[in-house]
Amino acid sequence: MFTGSIVALVTPMDDKGHVCRASLKKLIDYHVASGTAAIVSVGTTGESATLSHEEHGDVVMMTLELADGRIPVIAGTGANATAEGIALTKRFEKSGVVGCLTVTPYYNRPTQEGLYQHFKAIAESTDLPQMLYNVPSRTGCDMLPETVGRLAKLKNIIGIKEATGNLSRVSQIQELVDEDFILVSGDDATCLDFMQLGGQGVISVTANVAAREMAELCKLASQGNFAEARRLNQRLMHLHQKLFIEPNPVPVKWAAKQLGLIATDTLRLPMTPMTDAGRPVVEQALKSAGLL
Repeated sequence: MFTGSIVALVTPMDDKGHVCRASLKKLIDYHVASGTAAIVSVGTTGESATLSHEEHGDVVMMTLELADGRIPVIAGTGANATAEGIALTKRFEKSGVVGCLTVTPYYNRPTQEGLYQHFKAIAESTDLPQMLYNVPSRTGCDMLPETVGRLAKLKNIIGIKEATGNLSRVSQIQELVDEDFILVSGDDATCLDFMQLGGQGVISVTANVAAREMAELCKLASQGNFAEARRLNQRLMHLHQKLFIEPNPVPVKWAAKQLGLIATDTLRLPMTPMTDAGRPVVEQALKSAGLL
């Protein structure tokens, strides 16, 4: 449930900015059919920053309902206030989610001790498995391997999504945690290298539009067939890169609409639609990946 190709699912919206149930069902069906290992609902790519607290919970619950036990659902529960993170986590207890993905607190830039106490308090408030999420390019806060090692000793902190793109983090964290601690990449462009160094998968933006390919990539890597995995990854590399030419999830929502996976590429302000300059770049990346 926490390894392989896990999609950081977009939150589809209609042209008025309301969550689109029909498109969400279509996306979930697509991932079930494509072999995606699990869904992260309302993470960064799911526009957690612009959904209200009520909407956040509603989208996770709708995803669970529409998944109907066919694919595991992990709830995004990150917050920059510990009390808020605890409240959000408790909302999903006994809901059917298999665990939570919790990003480091953003904007307030806590110390390493502050990070430890934050995640410790959340973990001790629940029995749900907790996966840490480190993405300093977005949060302004880098959780160091030593802090991960301390947190890994807590019984329900089971892994980390490492999205620094710094491949040395794999071995640095592995030295400080038990063998059953899960390391997944949060960076599509380096995820294969991450897995070759010992990671167990990726929480992927690319998988929104190349679900079958990312599932196959992770399967090949887990089998040790890195030569074949690298050939596939090379075909996807432009897509990995071009899905970030504008702030995520702007390009991936536009790409999903082009592939007919969602009805609109609507976002909420301050996110704005894909620019005229960006569209042909992403379109070409979809073509080079064999998706268009």
